Amino acid sequence: MNILGVSAYYHDSAAALLVDGRIVAAAQEERWSRKKHDHRFPAQAIAYCLQEAGLRAEDLDLVAFYDKPFLKFERLLETYLSFAPVGLRSFLQAMPLWIREKLWLPDIIQKELAGYQGRIVFPEHHQSHAASAFFPCPWREAAILTLDGVGEWTTTSWGVGRDNRIELWSELRFPHSLGLLYSAFTYFTGFKVNSGEYKLMGLAPYGEPRYVDTILRELMDLKEDGSFKLNLRYFTYCQGLTMTGRRFARLFGGPPRRPEGPLTQREMDLAASIQKVTEEVVLRTARHVHRQTGMRRLVLAGGVALNCVANGRLLREGPFEDIWIQPAAGDAGGALGAALFAWHQYLDRPRQVEEGRDQMAGAYLGPAFSEAEIAAFLQERNIPHRRLEPEELIREVARLLAQEKVVGWFQGRMEFGPRALGSRSILGDASSPTMQSVMNLKIKFRESFRPFAPSVLAERVSEYFELDRPSPYMLLVARVRPELCRQMDAREQELFGIDKLKVVRSQIPAVTHVDYSARVQTVHLETNPLYHRLLTAFQELTDCGVIVNTSFNVRGEPIVCTPEHAYTCFMRTEMDYLVLGPFLLDKREQPPWQEDRDWRQEFELD
Repeated sequence: MNILGVSAYYHDSAAALLVDGRIVAAAQEERWSRKKHDHRFPAQAIAYCLQEAGLRAEDLDLVAFYDKPFLKFERLLETYLSFAPVGLRSFLQAMPLWIREKLWLPDIIQKELAGYQGRIVFPEHHQSHAASAFFPCPWREAAILTLDGVGEWTTTSWGVGRDNRIELWSELRFPHSLGLLYSAFTYFTGFKVNSGEYKLMGLAPYGEPRYVDTILRELMDLKEDGSFKLNLRYFTYCQGLTMTGRRFARLFGGPPRRPEGPLTQREMDLAASIQKVTEEVVLRTARHVHRQTGMRRLVLAGGVALNCVANGRLLREGPFEDIWIQPAAGDAGGALGAALFAWHQYLDRPRQVEEGRDQMAGAYLGPAFSEAEIAAFLQERNIPHRRLEPEELIREVARLLAQEKVVGWFQGRMEFGPRALGSRSILGDASSPTMQSVMNLKIKFRESFRPFAPSVLAERVSEYFELDRPSPYMLLVARVRPELCRQMDAREQELFGIDKLKVVRSQIPAVTHVDYSARVQTVHLETNPLYHRLLTAFQELTDCGVIVNTSFNVRGEPIVCTPEHAYTCFMRTEMDYLVLGPFLLDKREQPPWQEDRDWRQEFELD
């Protein structure tokens, strides 16, 4: 039984393939189209999934789309009618796309999947999120919590999963949405909605949460069970092309920050405030879910579940013994959830659970490239390189990292979801006090305040961080252990805003945020043995079991997928070395790089 899951037409379109219930492949369309957060029909991602399984479209038994287009269309029409005549411009922009494409998905799917004549099922959006969270999780039963911007009508849902069934017991409905509230502050602070939310989260520790009372008094009525209503007088997302209006600007002392404009203390304080409110909503909701379900464990999905600071607090302070978060928690993961929902819930197929081990294969579900394919690329382009045996390669890369070189690392199957997890990564020395600024300014071309994540050997995570369990998907924030941190002197304690970045705070400064936290990835021998061996070699050489791991891309560009993407990114930046499979490339040996266009103009630099 071959089931294809598809998400498309909002953002982060993706495809996922199940064969007899096993996750065989999953990937986002952006990795091929090179358009970040590409929303279009994922034709190339589907082609990859079929190729990975050796299938053709006619071999598929069922296709599952991640939401119900007619329900979403109903919500749009009702919302526009409620606010009419305000919102006419937004209505005129949205309707042609719906009438041309989104309402005719069965026809589009059958056209794109030439030869497919089978069934097409449409789970609801939050059913897809819930399925993506529960069915791959490592437990037979768990409470389920999904939080995002909006699906059809639902913005938050919770329920339970047992064996091969999920049941959603309660929901919060549009326009009252934690995801849209967070996105409103993303917009107001000058970042791009649906992609800049993680920047807002990274900015929060530079500010003070001085606006929390204002948010809770003016913008929302938050109840003890985590439910809330937003004061819609301050927002324009129901009827306009922006998220906030003039009342919102008056409330917070002036107009929104212009994209790329200077960051002021106001933006930092707003980031700190909405982050604290978000964490409070998540904690209250989780406590309520725990009381109502009686479950010991919780699984999460939806875009808000990518807020790893909130996840860290939920793990530390929440009522559940353990939590598990779908690594592709956003809309891309909806493709996988739809396929899993179809297999377990629609077809009533049993679920195999290996207690304590999830079914995501480390999220390494994208394409891999053989040594022969990489060698052919290098030879065709006449690119200087050295081939090294595995152990020699590991020792050499560890040595380069110890010398504070920046290394592009391209190995094995590409990750599914927004995080690079040691297959399409840029690596650096976590103990270097200059590595964070070097990577931000010379490699990633992004804002200096953005923190980097550490990769750490799973068996040694508690030696570096206040974390006592795995975090393989980089979705939990934990504090650096106190004995590794240094105390600030009086002058350093007086610093505020971005100036906080100048202070070395721990023995692993490149991955220690200004609040002494880090977004941790634990590396496991069973899911990524080569990367685990690299960390082990680096530890043996330096006595440090932590390295910087950031996604293999530059600002505004999707994570690289192919050897060609990796080499192009390598040459466009000041990266020192590139590893493609068994091949090591030295930047000093490469021919001069020439662009036939201004490549940065192709990407939206938000």
